[in-house]
Amino acid sequence: MTVERAVRLMGGAMVLISLLLAHFVGQSWLWLTAFVGVNLLQSAFTNWCPAMVVFRAFGLKDASCSKG
Repeated sequence: MTVERAVRLMGGAMVLISLLLAHFVGQSWLWLTAFVGVNLLQSAFTNWCPAMVVFRAFGLKDASCSKG
């Protein structure tokens, strides 16, 4: 798994978890959904987000443009 795929996986999981928490616990959890969305938007333009540092520390590699 690459860093980029791990970021998308974590982002999707966090959105779903925060929606479940908002439904069953309280609507304040929707702020987590908004935070994840803003981070995904900025990472689309900058190609960086805080989770990338963590995933690289765990040993995940960046995606390579050249396959083969």
